[in-house]
Amino acid sequence: MNTALHRPALPARVGIVEVGPRDGLQNEATHLDTATKVEFIRRAAAAGLARIEVASFVSPKRVPQMADAEAVLASLPRLAGLSRIGLVLNQRSFERALAAGCDEVGMAISASDTFGVRNQGADIGESLDAWRDVAAAARAAGIPAQVTISVACGCPFEGEVPMARVLELAQRAAEAQPIELALADTIGAGVPSQVAELFGRVREALPSLPLRGHFHNTRNTGLANAYAALQEGATTLDASIGGIGGCPFAPAATGNIPTEDLLYMLGRMGIATGVDLGGLIDTSRWLQETLGHAVPGMLVKAGPFPGRARE
Repeated sequence: MNTALHRPALPARVGIVEVGPRDGLQNEATHLDTATKVEFIRRAAAAGLARIEVASFVSPKRVPQMADAEAVLASLPRLAGLSRIGLVLNQRSFERALAAGCDEVGMAISASDTFGVRNQGADIGESLDAWRDVAAAARAAGIPAQVTISVACGCPFEGEVPMARVLELAQRAAEAQPIELALADTIGAGVPSQVAELFGRVREALPSLPLRGHFHNTRNTGLANAYAALQEGATTLDASIGGIGGCPFAPAATGNIPTEDLLYMLGRMGIATGVDLGGLIDTSRWLQETLGHAVPGMLVKAGPFPGRARE
């Protein structure tokens, strides 16, 4: 950890982006139908989650679980206070998200050429070019656009990712004026000291750009990494109800941090989210029944303590 960096106070309130309907379901062997996906999103919104990744606009041959992206948006009513986020990879996929009626779009740029080519068919330079095009098109259409740097803590194919490369990518991506920048530990390789330094350096370089963290729990460090990111200025965290998820193009990349487990930790720390923990636990139980298998989250098994509900 670079102790020269000034550490901000922990935020009094943390925003949550629910990624279960997209990042969560894309790695599931069970392909849920459109109506069930809409019910999943409805339950998440009813619990108070205001930003939800509802679909990704990618090739159905590559990610068949997301083949009904347009149908999900068409079947999902506009709910007051809810931002329906679509993941896009290039100009063509942005145009699909725009036509479908997404309220916000997010795009990923890989910090590794190998992962970028395998995951989205583009190396770092090509992804940056595509992001600039998407950001400009979104700005012209009046739609908020945010960007994520994936495999920021390690690549399944190239191994360690130099922090200097992630920092440079963040600075170059910021030139297109995203509403927010996310740093993603896509394969759950990161540890808290690494995450703290990474977020601290990016915050120091881009002090006015809101930071978000996206962590997977592959090696059981997800919640610790989320806390480290908050200590270094992140104000929003991604999570997935039940802890489902992963990346189809990253070997052994297991689920995201569970939304309900994250809320429990934040709530016991006195950090507000405005989300109903009890409602998320109920949704996690519903999700287990719907998918036909147990989910990785712990709160669905243990319940809250000492009976806290709204965090």
